[in-house]
Amino acid sequence: MTLDLTGRVAVVTGASRGIGYFIARELAAAGAHVIAVARTVGGLEELDDQIKAAGGQATLVPLDLADMAGIDRLGGAINERWGKLDILVANAGVLGVISPIGHVEAKTFEKVMTINVTSTWRLIRSVDPLLRLSDAGRAIILSSNAAHSARAFWAPYAASKAAVETMMRSWAHETQSLPLRINAADPGATRTAMRAQAVPGEDPETLPHPSEIARRIVPLASPDLKETGLIFQAKHNRFVAYRQPE
Repeated sequence: MTLDLTGRVAVVTGASRGIGYFIARELAAAGAHVIAVARTVGGLEELDDQIKAAGGQATLVPLDLADMAGIDRLGGAINERWGKLDILVANAGVLGVISPIGHVEAKTFEKVMTINVTSTWRLIRSVDPLLRLSDAGRAIILSSNAAHSARAFWAPYAASKAAVETMMRSWAHETQSLPLRINAADPGATRTAMRAQAVPGEDPETLPHPSEIARRIVPLASPDLKETGLIFQAKHNRFVAYRQPE
């Protein structure tokens, strides 16, 4: 079934490249007006060109997610222009460093937590009232299997993703009686710059392209979605949902 998001407003963070870039394109192709958030202006402008060439609409927001006041202003601007938000895709994140935990510099750990955790919470706080005004609000929080594997040398990133998954589940419990549906998506190993940084010796051609992963994630924005509080993982060319123990 073709996804129809005509008339819906979507925020995508980390939209200038990788999975976020292609999620933004997919949402726009389905009819949503995409509010594309990222630090890299050039990447946002390229995205805007692609969306407009396909007949879609976008609003570009150059914003460093370490700017917490800027995140607050984003919610206010959305409220002033549209009076609601239908879709949130919290995709932006940083890897930090692959290192023994005792060797991680404080500034590196703090940056990972600021961008991956604190800014996600600040974004949720900023747009939660707007998502509640939608007839079918949808939030998709990008996560990682690192949150569960506790792999050696991945401690800061793994801890940050475990934190955002827990926030997602708590938020979903708080809103389960509303039309709002909140889930996490674990894309798995994907051909992105972050993956290349994490596993530099890996052949990227063995990994799925981010456009393929984006196509699997975007159905979580459907107004027909019933599930909430779940983690969707890429398994055998499809996304499979599971619920963590309460």
